[in-house]
Amino acid sequence: MQGTISCTRHYNTMIPAAESLLPLKTQGNGERVRTVVEENAVIVIGRRGCCMCHVVNMLLLGLGVNPAVLEIDEESEKEVMNELERISVESDRETVTLPAVYIGGRLFGGLDRVMATHISGELVPILKKVGALWL
Repeated sequence: MQGTISCTRHYNTMIPAAESLLPLKTQGNGERVRTVVEENAVIVIGRRGCCMCHVVNMLLLGLGVNPAVLEIDEESEKEVMNELERISVESDRETVTLPAVYIGGRLFGGLDRVMATHISGELVPILKKVGALWL
């Protein structure tokens, strides 16, 4: 019997007691946020429970990409957003709005940019270029 197995890495901004293996614990300087963005070919960042994040994630999964997902809690949203703004300024990109999709360590855009790029047929080559897709 054949089937498809999907695996998503979730980075939590809260540290529940022994629940999360990959917690995101910022230490005032936001360096962990930068590391998570740079370590993953594709990462979707959004508020916990955001339906637009879910849509972006499902689109990417449908294309065969297994994006990392960073869900931001209310308590750490300001700190995470400040670090994301610093990352985007360094790469001369637009301001960050959630959900934010980073491809190849750079801000790609939000739901609208991902959908438009997908519809135009340009998303798959971009994902292949950064190593998020092999076929």
